[in-house]
Amino acid sequence: MRTTRTVPARPVLITALALTAAGSLLLTPHTAGAAPEPPVTREGPAPDERAARSPESTADRALTTPERPATSDPGRGYPREQVLAPDPVNPADKSIRLGLTPYHAIAPKLNALQRLGDRVSVEVAGRSAGGHRLYLVTVTAPESARQARAQERMRQLIENAPASAAKSREIRAGYKAPVFFNNNIHGNEWEGTDASLKLIERLATANDARTRDLLAHSRLYFNITANPDGRIAGTRANAGGFDMNRDFVTASQPEVRVMRQIEIDKQPAVMLDLHGYVNGTLIEPTTPPHGENYEYDLFLKNSYANALGMEAAVNGLGYTSARDGVEPAQIPFRDLEEGWDDWPPIFTPQYAAFHGTVAAHTIEIPLQVNNEAYDSLPVAELRRRSAINVDVAGAALRATLDFVQRQRTSLVADQIEVFRRGAAGAAQVPVSEETVPGVPGIGPEDVYTTNFPRAYVIPADGTGAQRSATAAARLVDHLIANDVRVARATHDFRLGGQRYARGSYVVDMHQPKRGLANVLLADGRDISDKVSVMYDISGWSLGRLWSATVRPVPSGGLAGVALRTVGEAAHVGRVAPRGDLRLRLDDPREVAALNSLLQKGVPVRRAADGSAIVPASARAKAAAAARTYDVVFDATRLTGSTELRRLRVAAAVTPGELFALREMNFEVTPVSTGVLNAGFDWSTADVLFVSAGLDHAALNPAARAALDAFLSSGHGLVGRGATGAALNAAAGPLAAKAVEGNPDANGVVRMVNAGGPVTAGAPDHGFVYAPMWFTDLGPGVRVDRSYAGGNPLVSGHWRALEDGSGGPADAAGRPAVVSGPGAVLFGTEPLFRDHPKGEFAQVARALFTVAPADTRYR
Repeated sequence: MRTTRTVPARPVLITALALTAAGSLLLTPHTAGAAPEPPVTREGPAPDERAARSPESTADRALTTPERPATSDPGRGYPREQVLAPDPVNPADKSIRLGLTPYHAIAPKLNALQRLGDRVSVEVAGRSAGGHRLYLVTVTAPESARQARAQERMRQLIENAPASAAKSREIRAGYKAPVFFNNNIHGNEWEGTDASLKLIERLATANDARTRDLLAHSRLYFNITANPDGRIAGTRANAGGFDMNRDFVTASQPEVRVMRQIEIDKQPAVMLDLHGYVNGTLIEPTTPPHGENYEYDLFLKNSYANALGMEAAVNGLGYTSARDGVEPAQIPFRDLEEGWDDWPPIFTPQYAAFHGTVAAHTIEIPLQVNNEAYDSLPVAELRRRSAINVDVAGAALRATLDFVQRQRTSLVADQIEVFRRGAAGAAQVPVSEETVPGVPGIGPEDVYTTNFPRAYVIPADGTGAQRSATAAARLVDHLIANDVRVARATHDFRLGGQRYARGSYVVDMHQPKRGLANVLLADGRDISDKVSVMYDISGWSLGRLWSATVRPVPSGGLAGVALRTVGEAAHVGRVAPRGDLRLRLDDPREVAALNSLLQKGVPVRRAADGSAIVPASARAKAAAAARTYDVVFDATRLTGSTELRRLRVAAAVTPGELFALREMNFEVTPVSTGVLNAGFDWSTADVLFVSAGLDHAALNPAARAALDAFLSSGHGLVGRGATGAALNAAAGPLAAKAVEGNPDANGVVRMVNAGGPVTAGAPDHGFVYAPMWFTDLGPGVRVDRSYAGGNPLVSGHWRALEDGSGGPADAAGRPAVVSGPGAVLFGTEPLFRDHPKGEFAQVARALFTVAPADTRYR
């Protein structure tokens, strides 16, 4: 579910938005006009202000799952049947109370569906963070292996040679349009799964001419439940605590990597992502701002046309406000002004657009059955609502199939055109009533385009501005995993007025998925003056935030550069052949390597700049770490002044932060107000990291005394955001006043590093969400990092509050990270959603900085 503020709608208004947010369900008829403004739902600095409690196994599974999960052999024919082993019956599955299909009943149901005929195939596409199977169901007319290979050949031609594909009679006559239905990505928005199972059963057996024609000319792919962990537990997030509909920039979770691979391998022209709960049913396309990196004219043309069909189908079910509590469906592009945007690529439909999906939608079915409604409403009422929701979701699915059947040829042609523009370096087509006829209300507020550079270069020499060869290799591998084409120079070269060494990487922006390459690598845009409110994050840039140098080449040609396309980055891990060794600690993999050495008892010392000094006697163990984590141990004459020891971190943090700490190989014990009040053994911890879910005032006297004693005895505190600053003010040693900026502000900001052990080696950009800064610094408080002067925002959305305070002008030049004896405070978001990896090491360095000198790993 997304929840949005509403403002006066566009000229064509059907109904105001009725939202089931914050426990409210509006069942009475609505008059046209602006609805009251509920709070924007965000997964922000501290979701629900609760500290994460996910088990370590979920992080282990996410970090060890292959970056590119295996999918089926595209040359195999259909059907591809298999018998699925049943799961143990789980009477605690939250679906049961709603009368919906519990997870343990899905495998038997899929087995039965496969037995109905030769149209249904089931594959296990991967496993969730909690270890549950992820089922991909394909429904299509039977294909021989030869026919399946022909379909795959045409699919590849569409992506790789779109100019030829546009002229192909074989594609026009015989290519099966791929359609992707993604269900239950938010685990407590259940009904899409059940609607899809019902539709699959009907398609498996229907023998009418329309069904036969549909399956002869399309392949329908159903991700039955994208979030089985959450489906079972009744939670929005997976077992790792991640909202996976925010994870497509980094794909940190195994479920998201599975969905990404489906997008790449199946290349859907149309997709639906089924959610809940907004009353009436909300059907994308969206309000401004629109993603500037995809071909929005083609996307809007098809998404709006399909939305109209879904709206008619949903309203045609006959549900009414008076009798059923169901409001008429709405289309945000037409009915709302702003607040439900498609700007960031973190949402499933928006990410799909970069893989050639020309009609992609979030569908929000109407009647709330989750959260407080789940616990407070009678079972009979919950099941009534769920049945209506399944019916509504089914209507959207069926209408989409009708749309695909009518428009198959033009949908495939438009997908080809997306890839052709990218490969040719063609200009984008701004939307207007002329370029997208039939879509009402298009105005200048809808026009978002960008100037694509000719190329990007990622230097690989590890010198100069390149802070980390490890970061460069990780970024290259991430681009390739997203199906972005990357080449490596076989000789030294000059491009865009710069000289680059042999081995540097080049991303030629004349490629089919240039939009995805650009959305990941570009700086982005400051859109603060474009709209008053954004739904979620507004700024992101792996080029700025991953500690890898990324240089855009605005124009010119690549003809003189000797390039070889690569399938993975070259390994950079190495160890100097002699002498003591230095590990830079600028990258999370470097921190993970350090912690692995400390776990093995290697004596490591810390240099003045925060790097780690490993003795020559540990060269063999360093070599093993270099291979495992792909990091560099350089020779050094530095000796280091402080012994580093394995840290035990007590952490009251968000799910993303807990995941990041585990990614860096820290031993972490999650804590919270409740955990401390129940009695926590502080002898099991060396340092405390707090950003969410720990309120000093809410501690009972014994817990408060134990925490105060822990901090006063020299154990350090690392605090992030308002919660961390509040704990420091109540019990910590750092004399600093925290000033909160606009809580909705977020984006990429320019930073100034002061050096020293915490921020040495940090990138000159950072990420903020609800930014904070510090004033009234006491004696001995050090400024480690500050916001740059002027307007520090590079990309994102950061306005001042109504009273003029809290904006970027107030933050300019102010301290953003401060430290002193026993504490470090962050006003930035250095671990946000596994997102700004170039900042992770700051937190690691802070933890080592505040650790007591006599720490012993026990």
